[in-house]
This record gives sequence, structure tokens and C-alpha cells, in this order.
Amino acid sequence: MQCFSVCVYCGSRRGAKPIYAQEASALGTGLAERGWRLVYGAGDVGLMGNVARAAQAAGGETFGVIPTHLLQLEVGKQDLSSFIVTENMHERKKVMFMNSDFVIILPGGLGTLDEFFEILTWKQLGLHGKKIIIININGYWDKLIELLDQLVTSEIADLSINNYFVVIDSADEILETI
Repeated sequence: MQCFSVCVYCGSRRGAKPIYAQEASALGTGLAERGWRLVYGAGDVGLMGNVARAAQAAGGETFGVIPTHLLQLEVGKQDLSSFIVTENMHERKKVMFMNSDFVIILPGGLGTLDEFFEILTWKQLGLHGKKIIIININGYWDKLIELLDQLVTSEIADLSINNYFVVIDSADEILETI
């Protein structure tokens, strides 16, 4: 029987504030303590590395997916429970998404934004019903949330997009929300 799987999109960098790494580690630990499998980008750097190492340290199952061209740059973490190498980013995103029950967004850069907007669009199009949760650590995603609100107030997007994701402030809160 396969366990509950959580896809975590996050940065390959740690970011300027130590709280980002602390929350990534808290999330990894919390997932493992609940017996939930971490699905993530298979890197051993940045927030990706934090969440995976914490999940492993707590005895959790880890499922990493990395494209060939990022094996060295993101230091592919090959000691995971499952380690999959894909040909490209599109395949990576698909494998991660298809092997998860819902998605968490931690602080990240352009790759994280790409992943978020793709799954948000898929949800809008009715291609999935998975829960999407944004962890807005110290207001990291405030501008993104403002942008999404502007799409609605400008009547470019329907008000229903606000129902496609949940915003919370910490890993502890997310673990209680799920």
C-alpha cells in the first residue's frame, strides 16, 4: 500500500532569511513523523536539500525527481528512497505531480513559480482536484498573492482562482491543515 504523498516545490537556494531553511526542515520532519512521503526535485542544495535531509533524518520516505541537466548543479541526492532521473524539466514536473496527493509551495525562485502556475492553471482547467498550499513564510509570497488578487479585481481572472489554493504562514500550520 502506497503512503500519502506530498509534493513540495521550493528553491534550490536557501534564501536570505534563516527562517526559510528552518521551515523547510520543519516541514520535512513533520511529513516523516506522519508517515507521509516527500516528493520533491531531488536536489541536495538549498531548501530542497533542507526538506529532504530533515525527512530522511526523521525516517521518512523520499521520492526525488531530477532532470539530467541538473544532476550536478542541484547535486542530485541519490540516497533517497526513490531517485528518478528525467530527460527534461517538463517530464520532472509531470512525474512529481503524478506521484503526489497534494502540493506545498515553499519559498523559491523562477522554477517554483513555473511549477506553481502550471498546477494552478491545470486546476483552473479542471485537470486535477489536488489541494495546493502556499507557505507564506514571513510574507515571502505576499506580492504573488497581491498579483493574483489583481487578476481578479481587474476581471482578467475569475474570483474562483482564490479557491484553488490555501495560504498559510508556517510548516506547523500546514501540518495541522492537511
